[in-house]
Amino acid sequence: SGQVRLAAQSVAWPELDRPRRAAVSSFGASGTNAHAILEHVAPEEDHRPAPDSGVLPWTLSARTAEALRRQAAELSQVDARQDDIGLTLATARTAFGEHRAVVLAENLAGFRHGLDVLAADGTAAGVVRGRVVGDPAKV
Repeated sequence: SGQVRLAAQSVAWPELDRPRRAAVSSFGASGTNAHAILEHVAPEEDHRPAPDSGVLPWTLSARTAEALRRQAAELSQVDARQDDIGLTLATARTAFGEHRAVVLAENLAGFRHGLDVLAADGTAAGVVRGRVVGDPAKV
C-alpha cells in the first residue's frame, strides 16, 4: 500500500497530512538481523503553566572542583525552563564525586549569574558549595 524504495543518499522528508514513517533493516553476515521503523511525531505544545515565582535549586556534583566549575560554565549556556533543568539535575543525574554545589535563584538570569560565579570559583548569595564527607556514592 505504500511506496518502498532504497535511499542511496540523503533524501528530504517532506511534511505530510499524516505521520511520516521510514524503515531501516540491517542483515548481518552472522545471521543477526535488526529492523527499526521510525515515525516523526510533531512536538506537542508545552501547556504547563510557568513555575510560580519563588526560589528554585539547581544541584551540581563532580569528582573534582575543576569539573564542578566546568559543569557550571556549561549549564550557564542552557536555554530552557528553569524548573525543567532543576528537576533533571535533582532526579535524573548521578551525583558524581565529592564536590557539590547548589545555585538558588528565581529566574534563568539569576541561575546564569550564580553559575557564572561558581564557574569563576567566586562567592555570592544563592551559591552554596561543599564537599561530601565519607563515601560520595552513599550520599
